[in-house]
Amino acid sequence: MARLPYLEADQVAPEYRDMLKRNTNLHKLLVNSPDMARAFSGLGGYIRHKSTLDPRLRELAILQVGWMEKSEYEFTHHVKIGKEFGVTDDDIKAMMAETEGKSSNLEPLAKAILRGAREMVRELAMSDATFAEIKQDLSDEHMTDLVVTIAFYCAVVRVLATMKMDNEPYYKEVLQQYPIPGVE
Repeated sequence: MARLPYLEADQVAPEYRDMLKRNTNLHKLLVNSPDMARAFSGLGGYIRHKSTLDPRLRELAILQVGWMEKSEYEFTHHVKIGKEFGVTDDDIKAMMAETEGKSSNLEPLAKAILRGAREMVRELAMSDATFAEIKQDLSDEHMTDLVVTIAFYCAVVRVLATMKMDNEPYYKEVLQQYPIPGVE
């Protein structure tokens, strides 16, 4: 059970009701601090709708963070979002295999991005070798967007865990297809 209430539109000032257009528990909880919710949504919105980083690669990086951190909420939500941006079931299975140190059919850039996300989760930063490998294919703008995206979702999973965010029932079905080790 969440540590703070999930607010509905009639419980927030009219100028903040737009923050609840996405009817998720995350948004309903964050609106307890409406200006923080707006700031949070600003960066999240940029990542999803304005970044020119390849959206499939972006979503694979986000899925890697959610998977590594055993964040049911983050992982399941981004399975759905990722599929909207070109992530396939085979991509998700490949990400799981790569995490376990097994080979996959992912292209080299996707493998390097997943490795970079794992390094940022485990070691705080991407290694010089991984950064250089990814940088061979991405512009400075895309490298910045990738690193900030991974860092942002490292923060998001910590918010979700600390606030004990409840996952919406629809997303629990995703776990049947992609069970996260250690998550019931």
